[in-house]
Parts: sequence; C-alpha cells; structure tokens
Amino acid sequence: MSKINPLPPTTAFTEIKTSKPAAQAAGFTAVYSSIKHVFGVMPLKRGLKALLNLNQKDGVDCPSCAWPDPDGERSKIAEYCENGAKAIAEEATTRKVSPVFFQKYTVEELSQKSDYWLGQQGRLTHPLVLREGKSNYEKISWEESFQLIGTQLNSLNSPDEAIFYTSGRTSNEAAFLYQLFVRMFGTNNLPDCSNMCHESSGSALGETLGLGKGSVKLDDFEKAEVIMILGQNPGTNHPRMLSALEKAKRAGAKIISINPLIEAGLLKFKHPQEMQDVFFGGEKLTDLYLQIRINGDLALLKAINKLLLVTEKKTADVFDKDFIINHTENYEEYFKSIENEDLESLSEICGISLNQIKEATELLIQNKKIIVCWAMGLTQHKNSVATIREVVNLLLMKGSIGIEGGGTCPVRGHSNVQGDRTMGIYEKPKSQFLDKLKEVFDFEPPRKHGFDTIESIKAMADSKAKVFVALGGNFLSATPDTEYTAKALQNCDLTVQISTKLNRSHLINGKTALILPCLARTDRDIQANGEQFVTVEDSMGVVHSSHGVLKPISEHLLSEPAIVAKIANATLKNNKLDWENLIANYDNIRNLIEKSILGFDNYNEKVRISGGFYLPNPPRERQFSTDSSKAKFTINELNAIQLLDNQYLMMTIRSHDQFNTTIYGLDDRYRGIFNERRIIMMNENDIIEANLQKYQVVNLYNDFGGIERIAERFIVIPYNIPHKCVATYFPETNVLIPIDSFAEISKTPTSKSVIITIKPIFDGGKAIFAK
Repeated sequence: MSKINPLPPTTAFTEIKTSKPAAQAAGFTAVYSSIKHVFGVMPLKRGLKALLNLNQKDGVDCPSCAWPDPDGERSKIAEYCENGAKAIAEEATTRKVSPVFFQKYTVEELSQKSDYWLGQQGRLTHPLVLREGKSNYEKISWEESFQLIGTQLNSLNSPDEAIFYTSGRTSNEAAFLYQLFVRMFGTNNLPDCSNMCHESSGSALGETLGLGKGSVKLDDFEKAEVIMILGQNPGTNHPRMLSALEKAKRAGAKIISINPLIEAGLLKFKHPQEMQDVFFGGEKLTDLYLQIRINGDLALLKAINKLLLVTEKKTADVFDKDFIINHTENYEEYFKSIENEDLESLSEICGISLNQIKEATELLIQNKKIIVCWAMGLTQHKNSVATIREVVNLLLMKGSIGIEGGGTCPVRGHSNVQGDRTMGIYEKPKSQFLDKLKEVFDFEPPRKHGFDTIESIKAMADSKAKVFVALGGNFLSATPDTEYTAKALQNCDLTVQISTKLNRSHLINGKTALILPCLARTDRDIQANGEQFVTVEDSMGVVHSSHGVLKPISEHLLSEPAIVAKIANATLKNNKLDWENLIANYDNIRNLIEKSILGFDNYNEKVRISGGFYLPNPPRERQFSTDSSKAKFTINELNAIQLLDNQYLMMTIRSHDQFNTTIYGLDDRYRGIFNERRIIMMNENDIIEANLQKYQVVNLYNDFGGIERIAERFIVIPYNIPHKCVATYFPETNVLIPIDSFAEISKTPTSKSVIITIKPIFDGGKAIFAK
C-alpha cells in the first residue's frame, strides 16, 4: 500500500503548446468538440439518442452542471452545451472496465496512470473487491458485497465510526433513501460535496435571508438591468448560462464581470444556433471587466457599498428606504460601519482603481433590478461567508431582493447538489427535519451533529472513523491536502465506492475496498414494477424528472436507490421499512419524501408535469425565515492576506476540458493552453522578478502549520493575471491546500487562496524546461 502514490504521475510532460487566449466562447468550435467527444466513444445511434433527449422535458437531465432549463420552449436540436456533451460522452460510452481489466493491472500500476487515462477506460461493469493484502481488484457477487458492508458496519463500536459521503450527481430518490438509512443506522455523518464548494453560500444566505439558496429564476435574467458576475467562469463551468446572458444583453442589461482572469465566456458569446451570431460574430457580454486580485472581492464590495451610501446621503434616491425599514434589520449599525472604511485602502487591497470602482457603482446607483451571480471564486476563501454576506448587503440597500430581475444567484456546480441537501444530506440537520423523520418512520433519529468533510478526513486519520462509504464522486481528488486525505482513507477498515467509472479514489483505499458499479443518468432503470425515472433540483429550485434512455452497458449494474436499499437491508436490525418495495417503484420513495419534506405536496403528480415545479422560496416573495422574520444587514471584517516577497497567492481552477475532478481532455482551449495540465499561470513581471522563464519547470510549496507540502514539476506559463497571483488546475495542486485552512463558519477549504512559494528545478546545475 505504501508504494501507491495518491497523486497523479509527474514523470512526463506531453509537448505543451500555448496560444493567445480566446476572445469569445462557443461557436462552431464548441459544436465540433461536442461531436468529437460523443461519437468518439459510442456508436452514432446511441450518441444521437442521448443528445436528442438531453435536457428535454421528460428527457435526461444533464449529469454536469446545475444550470436550470428554460421553463418554456427548448431547442429540439441541442438543449445542451459543449461540456454537457462531454459529460454524456463520459457516462454513455461503450468502453468497458470489466474484471479482466483488473486482472491485467494491479492497483499500484493503475496509480501510476493519469486521471485522464483512468477516466478514458470506460464504464465499470461488475462489483469488485480488493481484499486485505491483495494487489488486484477481483469480482464479487452483489449479495456478498452487501453482507460484507452490513457485517463491517454492525461490528463498529458506534455508528459514528462510519462516514457516508454523497456526490451532487445523486438523485433525490437515492439521496433521501441514503440519509434515511444512515440516520436509522444511528449517525449524522453525512458529509457531501457541498462542504467542498457552496457551503459558504448556504451559510451566508441562510443567516441573512433565511434560505441557503438563490432567489432568482431563469426568466429574471431577461428582466435585469444590471448583472454582476463574481468569481465565476460560465464559459467553461456553466456554458448554458451564456444564453441567458445573451438574452439579458439584448434586453438592455449591463454586465459587470469581476475575476482575476480574463475569461472568454465573459467577453463574448457566439451562439451556434443563432444565425445572427453565426453571421455577425456573436454578442458582447461584459460592459465593465474588473480584473480583481485573488480574494479582493470583499474589499471591492465594501468600496462599492460605501460609494452607494455616500451618494445616498447626497441625493436620497439610491436606496429603497421602504424596503430597508420594513423588511431588514441592523441597517443603522451597518451604515455606521461602512462609513468608517477608507476607499483608497480598499482600492489597494482589491487591485481595482477608484475610477473603475466608481464606474461600477454608477451602474448600481442608476438601477434597481440587480442580479448578483457567483461561484467558487467567492466560496473557497477564509472570508467567503463574509464576502457573500456583503453581496447581500448590497442587494438589501438597493431593495433588489424579491423583485423581478433582481436577487441572489449562487451558481451551483454538480447537477443535483442542491437537491441532495434538500433531501436531508447534511451533517447538521435541523431539529424540525429530524422531528418529521421520527413522526413518519417511527424511530428516534440521532440529534448530535455529524462530521462534515474536513472533520470526516480528520476522524479517519485519527482512527475515530473506520468505514467510509461514498455514494458517487471522487473523494480523494475533490478534497484538500491530498497526501493527508490518502493516509486517512488508508487508515479505514473498509472503503466503499458507488461509481460509474474508474477514478483515483478507487486506488487509495482501506484494508478492504469495494467498488459497486451503478446505473448512470442516461441508463434505463428497470425495477420490479417496470421502468423508473428519478428527480433532481436545479440551481433555481426547480424539481423535475430525468428519464434514462439508453441500454445499460452491463447487466450487472444496479441503480443507486437499489444499492442503498440493499445495504440498508443487510445492515439495519429491527428493520421496519420495506426497502425492496420502495425500489420496486420509485413512486413509493417519492410518497415518503412528500410526507417528510416541506414543499413536496403531490410530489408524484407535480413532477410528472412537463418541466417540473418550483419549490417554495420565501426570499423570492420578500419573506425571510430568520429569527426576526427580517433580512439581516451584517458587518463583515476585512483582513487582507499579507504575502512575503517570495510568496504568491494561488487559486485552483478548472481547465475547459474538465468538470469537477473529471478530466475530458488535455486542452484549455479558451485560455490557449494545450496538451498539459501541470502548469502554473503567472504574471509576466512576476516571472522576470523571480528569475524564471516561460516553460521552466518548478516545484510549488506550501508550509501552512509548519508542514511542507509539495506539488512537483509544474510548467511556468506567462499569463494575464494580477501581480503576485497565480492559477493552477485542480486536482493536481490539491496537495497544497492545507486540511486546516478553511472558511470561517462554513469550513469550506480555501482552494482559491493558497499561499505558495515557487522553486525552480535544476539538473546538473541547469534549469529544466518542458519539451
């Protein structure tokens, strides 16, 4: 086990090439890329069937991002984006990873392969076990798998010695059964991918507005006057958002983009289905681009809010005073605090000139219908919750919450990450939710808070947790401090991965390891009572169905609800629930969800309405479920990150050929970086000052907490990025993210603000360059 490296191999580069970054997104290049990925891994008929059903009403919900589908008409040609097509290619591929594959490769040999190579091998076909002391996975029956899990769980001294992780791809039905089983087992140890990504959004919005979700609908974009986009790269991470931005622009909206990198998807969108775009070059999106320093957002927002207050005092027509007085609290204290801020200092910290800040503020002064969008560029810093609360302060001053064309828009990543939380996947459940479980299912749910993701890793490292179960995802590569996390997983007695495809988490495991292959979103799901569908919730609170349309790649796959139910049957003692009946017809699961969770009245009926239904969203109606029933202004302390002369602030980002930890290819087309992932983007003047050169190979170091962390062999790339700021791809540099560095309150890892040093590598006294 000690020979298995948890990190991707660093031994060879792949002939890196760079070009000028793109100035627009999508167009025919995106169409070509989609076709190449889909039809490169499956027959024409299978590929067409998957694509033509993707994101259609009563079709397949895209397994990629959580951007909502239009409520009305949808394109019959392509209601999906390039990265949606890549996601379909990944899961609908006809390539197979069978037990024979694992006879050929030991776990150690597989650990030497790249993440891209692992993902390209195809779909898992059989349940597999890696027994203690063995070097290869081997086939195991489903029955023996469930017995092994049940026996191991029941041998624990306490249910709290088990960790049950969840990926955002999981359906509502699977997530609800999963949390129900785990709580019947006796623990709230239900960490999920929200802990890694948008926990800061939920924490800030829940505290200030009473609901940890966004308040806008997709239609609000066409009604907005100003759209602010902070810490988000929609061209790569949420490409279908570009269509909404294009419609907003054509309706007259102004767009302010705030990002340390100049991203093509924020500059211009060339809609491949719009003749106007094809012949006339697309739609310019951003009106004002503020190229902020990494983690300068809070300082920028404070500066804007101070300027709004200054103007309000002069003109008395900037704020919505009726809204502030009748619907908010703490505003007087907040206004006093913001008056004391120094604009010159805030400008220096965020890296944006006062003239540009005033230009952005002027757009906000003149308009009320303001939407603020953000993603992980805001959520993965130590001060993330404070930053998002400051976003709320801005919207509250303008009265831009609960109106058409205005509100909060946290753009979630994985396709059902919001639905999983709604279903009860949470380590800190509210007492009302637990009371309802007790009422409906006649058992006493555990009340003690469970472990979040960071606490789960530490519990495994300290032998306080001995069994790890992952319902989807790639836990090792998604989490921080990779080597520490790997040792934690290897400390377990049993690790269980419920997966569709091979990933690095299958190679870093406990004494015994199971891989349980499941149906994917595109697969037809046949149970005892016939063909089933599942449901999901998008970023804007719409719950809708997803129907698999393809023949599964193997007859040995089970659905996620079926796997959860069978684990429950093998584990729970004095079991009062007929789990087999629940999975025979998923309507039975939805009936229980209806009884247990607010907003799901007539669930089975409403979810069969084409397009689904909206869940209740009180802030959308200017109702705030806080302790005072009012929205809250908050005072957010600013503590700027101080760097030494030899230090840089690193943010981890995705390439264009990537979604979360899934690597679709090796090209970051919009940024002009090809054939390589082990790169570090640096300011050209910083490169000169550090006596480095283009394509020079360096090691990256982080020493948080007195522990040296190293990411080896990265290629220096000159790039348009602010002074002392650098960018790298994850998961390659997750090894540098300290396990103990996380956001206040939300405990989201600080993946976007990692302090590093850079040291060149020499061979015989000569600097090394990538070939």
